[in-house]
Amino acid sequence: MKKGEIYEGVVERIDFPNKGRVHVEGETVTVKNAIPGQKIRFQINKKRKNRMEGRLLEVTEKSPMEKRDPVCSIFPSCGGCMYQTMSYEDQLAMKAGQVKKLLDDALVEAGQVNEAGEADYPFLGIKGSPKEFAYRNKMEFSFGDEYKDGPLSLGLHKKGSTYDVLTACDCKIVHEDFTKILTCVLAYFKERNASYYHKISHEGYLRHLLVRRAENTGEILVNLVTTSQEEWDLMPLVQEVLGLPLEGKVVGFLHIINDSLADVVKSDETKVLYGQDYFYEELLGLKFKITPFSFFQTNSLGAEVLYSTAREFVGETKDRTIFDLYSGTGTIAQILAPVAKEVIGVEIVEEAVTAAKENAEANGLTNCSFLAGDVLKVIDEIEEKPDFIVLDPPREGIHPKALPKIVDLYRCEKMLYISCKPTSLARDLVEFAKYGYRVEKVCCVDMFPGTVHCETVVLLSKGEIDSKKVRVEFSLEDMDMSGFQKGATYEQIKAYVLKHTGLKVSSLYISQVKRKCGLDVGQNYNLSKKENAKVPKCPPEKEAAPTDKCIFVFSLLNQKWRDFFLPSFYNSFAGFCISFCIFHRNCICIIF
Repeated sequence: MKKGEIYEGVVERIDFPNKGRVHVEGETVTVKNAIPGQKIRFQINKKRKNRMEGRLLEVTEKSPMEKRDPVCSIFPSCGGCMYQTMSYEDQLAMKAGQVKKLLDDALVEAGQVNEAGEADYPFLGIKGSPKEFAYRNKMEFSFGDEYKDGPLSLGLHKKGSTYDVLTACDCKIVHEDFTKILTCVLAYFKERNASYYHKISHEGYLRHLLVRRAENTGEILVNLVTTSQEEWDLMPLVQEVLGLPLEGKVVGFLHIINDSLADVVKSDETKVLYGQDYFYEELLGLKFKITPFSFFQTNSLGAEVLYSTAREFVGETKDRTIFDLYSGTGTIAQILAPVAKEVIGVEIVEEAVTAAKENAEANGLTNCSFLAGDVLKVIDEIEEKPDFIVLDPPREGIHPKALPKIVDLYRCEKMLYISCKPTSLARDLVEFAKYGYRVEKVCCVDMFPGTVHCETVVLLSKGEIDSKKVRVEFSLEDMDMSGFQKGATYEQIKAYVLKHTGLKVSSLYISQVKRKCGLDVGQNYNLSKKENAKVPKCPPEKEAAPTDKCIFVFSLLNQKWRDFFLPSFYNSFAGFCISFCIFHRNCICIIF
């Protein structure tokens, strides 16, 4: 197979998020944006040593899973709701299978397996969205043209294109109020021959139309995003929008000026042309104030399912302090607050923190507080210690430096992880396993019907003590220390480790492990005089094997080392050893 060549094949399966697998001529090719069972034509566009990717050219034969016709006029060019020709039941089953495969592979790697070597955890399946269509409460539409020098369009980007925009006049994942407003705004500027912002030349006026509509209150916030390059009287447009026969109610119309080069919705200046710059949504008996740029789940009814699942997983929260890290506008924190002692949220977006504080006050929650800043830095400044941690990170997951810090700093027995990207979740679960955490249960929630996306809720807990683990309690006051002398020699330690493990360890390896345990090893008078001299490292089988670690700690504490420590330091070290054993699965025991 060569790059540029065209092939045909049947899509055997779809891996998350939308990676179709096709076997042709003994090779496996990844082709995105397909459906299992489709016969497709594709062109090889990437070829690596162990990986090939193809670009979908044509679906030559439908999948048996495609049991219904498309529901909108721009399918499949849009690419947003690529599964809309599948029944919703089949969509849910496929997403659940994709997530489970990812987590199964991660937990096998992490060592959480049964006797057969399979991932061992309760997978509770997937919960569907209460609404398959018209579920989105937020939509960003772009101005542009459908083809070069074509008429003005307003809608969604064409699949695989940076510039072409398809008019989404009958989009089915938003309420009809959205499409009525879109049609009105597009007609208004078409009649006036207004220009749109060109990404290459950075010239033009119209950029985006951002519409937000509350599911439960029906309040609508309209945001027109333009550059400052032209001046337009927008009040006639505002009046036209207000006069539309909408099911909901427009409570605000904003003009947002954005002169940044990036193709994102942001504000250099915001003008309120009508009403207010916020609206209210209600979830699970609580009221939330939402501004144009506030983070809020885009599926309100689905969010109620997600947060109810999260609350169920958290369990009993009475008299417990909960940390909500990556808290956004504080939705989860406020849902848990009525049944908790205290909830502290941490979020990097200051606007979201401000909104969270206002929402908590409006809901009468006095045990809820929010801090603005990076989780990695802010947790050092919080004096309180949590009994439970909720993690709801962005799509890329927890920062690699934040994860061990969260674990080491708080050592919570249980944590809840809510993920919007299963691949990031799978990666982080492997890391959590290194610190002794096990997956207690998993449940998926479909927040985005028709699309490739899915939310996952995971309850993590410290691994239960099994037959190979022993927790030892002791008191130094009850122990007779008189029989111990100073100093177990390195030869005594070597002999002990050899007897009980069958492993030969050198003095160098012993000193390296001692350093990791926080023990003084004295000065090394045999260091090489050469620059950049290589120092052998203790091999993994001698350092990382759980039984070796436990027996080595055993030897340290029973080979007359106790007299080296002050009672207070020895007590701390003993606590460290217990934690050391508990943090590593399949340990034998620690004896003092």
